[in-house]
Amino acid sequence: MAATAAIHRHAVTRHNGRNLQYGGRAPFRGQTAMMYCGGRRHAVLKWAEFAETFPVALDACFENLKRLNDELSGKSVLLGNGLKPSEADAIVFSVIHSSLINLPDATKEKLPHVLRWMDYIQHKQEFVGLFEKILLQKPEFGPPVTKSVGAVEADLKLNKTEQSIKSVNKSEADTSKDKNRAEGKSSGDKEPTKAKAEPTKAKAKPAEKEVAQKDNEVSVSLLNIQVGVIRKAWKHPSADSLLVEEIDVGEAKLRQVVSGLAKYLSPEELTNRRVVLITNVKPGKLRDVMSEGLVLCASNEGPTIVEPLLPPEGAKIGERVSFSGIDGKPEDVLNPKKKQLEKITPHLFTDDKGVATFKGIPFMTSGGPCTSSISRATIK
Repeated sequence: MAATAAIHRHAVTRHNGRNLQYGGRAPFRGQTAMMYCGGRRHAVLKWAEFAETFPVALDACFENLKRLNDELSGKSVLLGNGLKPSEADAIVFSVIHSSLINLPDATKEKLPHVLRWMDYIQHKQEFVGLFEKILLQKPEFGPPVTKSVGAVEADLKLNKTEQSIKSVNKSEADTSKDKNRAEGKSSGDKEPTKAKAEPTKAKAKPAEKEVAQKDNEVSVSLLNIQVGVIRKAWKHPSADSLLVEEIDVGEAKLRQVVSGLAKYLSPEELTNRRVVLITNVKPGKLRDVMSEGLVLCASNEGPTIVEPLLPPEGAKIGERVSFSGIDGKPEDVLNPKKKQLEKITPHLFTDDKGVATFKGIPFMTSGGPCTSSISRATIK
């Protein structure tokens, strides 16, 4: 135990002559000695060794950062399945900080998972003010589609209208042939022919309405997705896999929501966390506890990591998430019989940079896009 603590002190306070003092206090004070036990000890020693042998030379330093980038590609922090940094994160962060901050921007772009991890760690309360902040150049997000959804819908309607016109023209041509065949007959025989053509024209309109109605059913505009803050969270009284949260969405009363997050996050980790949630799902009880919303979470394959989507700090509590090119009023309450949510969620995912999207269009707020530390994740 003493040897491990010594490695930790050396890795955190000094690396190849570079002074990395914390001003007399460790970032996770009181936790390090208690957590060096059991199966974690070997994993922590592995990262302590990584920090101890981290090179100064730029080429060798970059190769080690690439290894770290690969390690972080499928998780949020170095140890564990959740979002809480461990002593291993503290050790590695303190050692690679000075190397990473001096890298050219072009080189940094090759390390997206390391940058995402560094940005997350440096904003944790334990580290604020201890290190020079690494400023990341975050891209401006726009719809990655060449056409807006409105333009696509207009094209669909235009194509459908052209097909309808062709159908009507064909019907008129058939009617004209019938008239030619009927020459010599009495004028009373011609009336039924006209009557047959008119229903054909009428059939085109219901077809257009049917396509428009189908598009509306899978439009994300049906959902009322709002920014909120979890004010309180606790374990469900009768279900080990569920947590209950009270969420502030700017209404007079906090919303109570039941979520299946107990396996991945503790109530303490969720308290005061900013989230986005669907607020127009039909309220109902989950194991005898009322739920009035659905917290949207990103998850990797498995899943082994699940975390709520994170709205930016500048987003206002209660504001509705928008999607560029998609307008429409949300339903007052989603109808479970229409399975609207089931039709929309397959189109929700995070992109390569962890930005939450619907069919590639970012979840946008007044403060920017909503994100996750998990890239290429499903959202539901």
